Amino acid sequence: RSPLLARDNDGEAKSFVNLYSSKIKWLFMRAPKVNKDGDNMELNTIDFHCFSGTGNTLLVVQKMKEVFERNNVKVNIYSLEKANQKNINVNHAIGLGSPVAEQRTYPLVWDFIKSLPKAEGTPIFMVDTLMVYSGGIVGPVKRIMKNKGYTPIGAKEIPMPNNLFPRRIIQDKKERKIQKGLVKAEQFANDILDRQSKWVRIPVLPDLMSLVSRKDWSWSFFRAVFRLKIDKGRCKQCGLCAKLCPIDNIEIKEYPEIKDKCVYCMRCISFCPTRAIYKGKNNYQRHRAVNANELLEEESV
Repeated sequence: RSPLLARDNDGEAKSFVNLYSSKIKWLFMRAPKVNKDGDNMELNTIDFHCFSGTGNTLLVVQKMKEVFERNNVKVNIYSLEKANQKNINVNHAIGLGSPVAEQRTYPLVWDFIKSLPKAEGTPIFMVDTLMVYSGGIVGPVKRIMKNKGYTPIGAKEIPMPNNLFPRRIIQDKKERKIQKGLVKAEQFANDILDRQSKWVRIPVLPDLMSLVSRKDWSWSFFRAVFRLKIDKGRCKQCGLCAKLCPIDNIEIKEYPEIKDKCVYCMRCISFCPTRAIYKGKNNYQRHRAVNANELLEEESV
């Protein structure tokens, strides 16, 4: 008999592909069930902890806040990088917002997630923004949150414009992508309110991927390949780059001095008013979805 044939439960010969494809799909691509864990929980107040590099994630979080508040849910948006975990209120529902980086997310986001206090069923949801795909954030965050006692009620990944050294930005195309992202953000917020949101977790591989983004050697590789420089002829010594840096990696002396912990959130590069911070030939565009002041004015908790 052909080695490519197998027999199903009725004894009928079928190809391995036909026989096992449904099982493989069930394991890796099965449709998630609607999350009913939060059915008995009232979402009266949501504390939305957000980290946004150049504004994509902040736009999404602001849109979701708009939807929630239209439905009489109070929303506080807090800067994730300024957070004091001791002040986090587990009596409020919690939202997490962040960009995807290296198909996972930034070390400062992992640090925030790991340091969240224990809870007793506090509902939590997450949204991330990305260019194409991720793989090492949604599932691992769900596992961590469940282990801490939270009730995961939904997760959504929303494509938004590329901000990582884009060679070309077509403004109309960029605006269309932003608007599509905001429509998805609005739908996700409505799904949460209607208890229709989902949070999928595929085990093992995403957990391994997430471990890589938490290790400094992966970011050291980026720093070696994409070494940032200061064009002193362009720099106006305004200090905006240091104010925006979420990890205090820029020190202002006579000119900005970039230290060795950069994680390429793209804030300093994208918001520099004179394009004085660059890598390589400085022949790429800068993507900014919000004004720099909107990032600087985010509240701390």
